[in-house]
Amino acid sequence: METMSWLQGALGGILIGLAASLLMGLLGRIAGISGILSGLLFERGGNRSWRLAFLLGIVSGPGLLILTGLDWGNVSGDSGAVVGVPESGPAIMLMAGLLVGLGTGLGSGCTSGHGVCGLARLSPRSMAATLVFVLAAMLTVFVSRHVLGGSA
Repeated sequence: METMSWLQGALGGILIGLAASLLMGLLGRIAGISGILSGLLFERGGNRSWRLAFLLGIVSGPGLLILTGLDWGNVSGDSGAVVGVPESGPAIMLMAGLLVGLGTGLGSGCTSGHGVCGLARLSPRSMAATLVFVLAAMLTVFVSRHVLGGSA
């Protein structure tokens, strides 16, 4: 592993932890992205502004990298892109997104809420949910690559 990728990963982890800590410390809220998004879309009231600001902060990162010309976090293999084109195509990506949404509903949270915030609070429920997320992800990768014959 080269030094720059290690530093980028460490910086990303620090920023995620800082954002989650600030959200909890300043607003008393868990940084669960699925809950923040669903609250923005479906709830009424004064909680919408911080939710919108938080989500815009998340999605603005790749745009800032493009504007500044930095190649940090490029996973596409194309130096002109920040994120690569999905190998499976848009239909599979849409189906995957819907399944993730269903899973966050069934699991009462997402990997950021349970895996980042819940584990940091030593929540037994979050530990169980994160274990289920990881096992389901491992099974999905195994089936898609070795049973269905997807790319390695």
